[in-house]
Formats: sequence, structure tokens, C-alpha cells
Amino acid sequence: MSLNPKLIIFDCDGVLVDSEPISNRVLADLLSEIGIAMTYEESLKLFLGKSWIDSLLIINKLLGREPPPDLYEIYTERMFREFDNHLLPVPGINQVLQSITSDYCVASSGPHIKIRKTLGVTGLLPLFEGKIFSSTDVENGKPEPDLFLHACDVMGYTPKQTIVIEDSPAGVQAAISAEMKVFMYKPFQDKKDLSDNSEVTTFNSMSLLTRIIDRA
Repeated sequence: MSLNPKLIIFDCDGVLVDSEPISNRVLADLLSEIGIAMTYEESLKLFLGKSWIDSLLIINKLLGREPPPDLYEIYTERMFREFDNHLLPVPGINQVLQSITSDYCVASSGPHIKIRKTLGVTGLLPLFEGKIFSSTDVENGKPEPDLFLHACDVMGYTPKQTIVIEDSPAGVQAAISAEMKVFMYKPFQDKKDLSDNSEVTTFNSMSLLTRIIDRA
């Protein structure tokens, strides 16, 4: 039986735009410069799906002291420069957005300036004007449910009418806590390693999303 969702909430980084490799390479390099030896893979494991506030708590703990006060500004400047040169939409997302008939929005751990930057660079911003939600809009970011519940409420739907498209464990947990069905995008996972349960459906190609929703 089809879910027939009234609202689809998309995460931004890694779901709409292929920004996670760029931002985590920039962050790993920057943290290494200030005294935290960090690989790209370690950065993904530690920071994927987390807000800057939550990431900063991890950085403080690893560094053993407060980081330089301009760390975020340097990170953002370098990251945005790389976005301008290299950022692309997630493969297949344009076709998904053209084919779905449900209402949709974006809810991201990033601040509004980053969301608008990434959507603007990739040409997706016009599709989401007036439907952009950030962890800075709520008290608690992912993995707490606040952001998804806020987006759902503002858009005028209930959690049971809503599904979430995520790529991070923090985002998946936030959706589960919000009592929303969640679809987890895992593009580098072999099909044989993908698994579903009553709360989470995993998929490895955005071109499959609409069919998976219809079959759920």
C-alpha cells in the first residue's frame, strides 16, 4: 500500500546537494591546522548531519580548549569558495523534484546562509523559496525531533502525513523521534547491504526514490 505522503521533508547536504565530501574535507584540513589531526573519513564520522553548535562541542573536547574565535568564519569562507567551484546537485534529485506531487520542503542542520548558498549554486533555490528550515530556527537540532516537527507544523501537516529523506544517523534519529517515516539515502552502499525496517527504508540511488515511496 502506498504511503501517499502529503509532505516530503528533504535534508539538504548529501540529499539535495552533494556537499558533504567538500565540507568535510575543508573541515578536516582546518582542524588539522589548529592541532586536531583529522582525516576526511574521521570528519564524516564525527560531524555528518550535525549543526555547527554540536560540532563545536566535539571540537572543543578534542582540542582541550576553545578553538580560535574566527574558526567558523574561516571554515565558511573556504567551504563557500569550494562550493562555487565544485558543488553539484545530488544525481537524480532534479528528476525527483519534478516528478513528486506531494508538497515538500528542506530542513537542514546548516544555517540559512549555507542552505541558500548550496541551493543557489546548484540551481535548486527557486524550488524551495519559502520552504527552507534550519536548525537555527529551533532550540534543539538533530538528532532531536524539533526541526522536523517545526517544518511540519509550519507547512501545515501532521507527522503521520509526512516522510523524511535523510542521509545521516542524526537526521534519521530525528525523524524517528518525530514519528515520521524516514528514507535513508546511502549512495555508496551495495544493494545487498541495504536493509529496511518499520521505521527506516534505505536506498542507494535517488532515481529509485519515487518508486520506493510508492511501494512503501
